[in-house]
Amino acid sequence: MRRATLYSRSSRASAAPAAPAGKLPAFSWRALYKRHEKPILVASTAFVFLSFFLLLGMRAAPPAALTQAHVDAAVVRALKEKTLPSPAARAYEAVRASVVRVRASADGLEHDEYAERAVGSGVVVVESGIILTNLHVVAGAGRITVVFADGQKSEAALVSAQPENDLAVIKAAVLPDDLKPATLGSAKDLAPGDHVIAVGFPFGIGPSVSAGVVSGLKREYRSAEGTRVLTDLIQFDAAANPGSSGGPLVNARGEVVGIVTAILSPGEQGSFAGIAFAVPIQTAAAAAGLPPF
Repeated sequence: MRRATLYSRSSRASAAPAAPAGKLPAFSWRALYKRHEKPILVASTAFVFLSFFLLLGMRAAPPAALTQAHVDAAVVRALKEKTLPSPAARAYEAVRASVVRVRASADGLEHDEYAERAVGSGVVVVESGIILTNLHVVAGAGRITVVFADGQKSEAALVSAQPENDLAVIKAAVLPDDLKPATLGSAKDLAPGDHVIAVGFPFGIGPSVSAGVVSGLKREYRSAEGTRVLTDLIQFDAAANPGSSGGPLVNARGEVVGIVTAILSPGEQGSFAGIAFAVPIQTAAAAAGLPPF
């Protein structure tokens, strides 16, 4: 009991004196600043820069309003610096890779190009090698050869024919790796005056491009011998000549809207006189077994 009493007195003697009642310890702002010196400096610097840029933005003049005159001037400058391709050039570029030369020989054993009975044109409509052309180009041929846009040659076989529309569907045996079928449009959307191009191999030269307009719709054509009568044709004035037969008639969007099939020529040479005809693509596509438009 005595030992416990001594221990209690010693503890009271070593304890720190208590602060007077009602008084808080002094707060050290300097110690607080030293503890957070870096964040305070960073925040202060950011605040100064932000204030500077806000004041600068408030003093800057507002941007001038964009007017139609500014837009027109920019377009004129752009056209001076770079000439845009013509509508015919854009349409041709869209179909170029799909146009083929079609060669027909009377004898299937004959491989001499000079013995070719007919030279015409065609257009690839299915990536498996399905090609639309005219029946009069391949009718009675013992051997059909097609030449693709990249120069590759292939034998082709007659798949089907529509004599009433002078259409033939042929299929190439060997295809280029990057064969691209043409995009088909619809002749139902055509109107007289619409721009079109004809692509093919007139007189075996090509591929050749000629530009014109739709001259009329639902025309009828009768061959000089009177043996062929074709109806519901597109009349156009883009140049077409022997060898153009079977090539595509293309609208300004690069879509095939017809298959070139005939020209009206009063002369004996069969040269172009400004009137040509094409079978509407919806008729030609049906011959190839494609879905109707």
